[in-house]
Amino acid sequence: MDLRETVESIVREIIQTINKEREQKAQPKVLFIFCDSTAHEAFRDDFIKLKNHGICHDILFLDGETSSWLGINHVECQGAGKVIATDENAPAPIELPKEYEGIVIPEIDLDNAFRVVSGMKGTIKAEIIFSAIMLKKLVIIGEDSPGIKRSDRRCLNTVSLPGPYQKRFQQYVQEMKGLGIRFRNQKGLIDTVINRLKAEVSEKPNSLPGKFNNNHLTFGGKLLTAGWIQSQTDFPDQTIFLRKGAIVSPLAKDLLKEKGLTVQIFK
Repeated sequence: MDLRETVESIVREIIQTINKEREQKAQPKVLFIFCDSTAHEAFRDDFIKLKNHGICHDILFLDGETSSWLGINHVECQGAGKVIATDENAPAPIELPKEYEGIVIPEIDLDNAFRVVSGMKGTIKAEIIFSAIMLKKLVIIGEDSPGIKRSDRRCLNTVSLPGPYQKRFQQYVQEMKGLGIRFRNQKGLIDTVINRLKAEVSEKPNSLPGKFNNNHLTFGGKLLTAGWIQSQTDFPDQTIFLRKGAIVSPLAKDLLKEKGLTVQIFK
């Protein structure tokens, strides 16, 4: 193997690695917010379903109302009198929706429901939902939420709110729907996420203009090689169109000169 082939092989490996990273970034991603570190157990099969549909997900576990964990990052609300977070590398709750196409919250309680409809912050859920609404991101909440926190249910040995509180909670649910928040049965949360994100992907226009598709020779990959050029039988206008960011291997450059071909870049 001569030097040019060695360089081409190395570049090809680098491009393949970059492509894999870009594919992962290009995949839609949603954030699940669970009340504690055990609340996600019932959704394990749903996570497999998301993966099979090419949708990535992250899980945020609450550690109280103003503290949570996203992987190794300790995400905290910045309340009054608290300026510096424990984990200075962790994002603020209000920043999280920027990285996701949707936010999924299987349960919401009376307190957080009031904060959401009032535009108040102060809790992890309220701040994330506020940010997601402002960014016009998908927000889905379990409609069969009992309206009382998991920790309160365990402490008080009750699974539902009393009548007056339940009536108030349902009023908040209707107001949240008016803000664009979707409510679905917990068993249907994943199907709603999949259908919504797939619909958004199908609505995105193709970045390759039609005139390039039909009348020109285009190379849609990231590394143009001599082998690909040799496999082509026709070169309209003696031109090859490459996507912006594509790399031409050394052997391919020599072959382009030999055949008198030119290269044009399109976005």
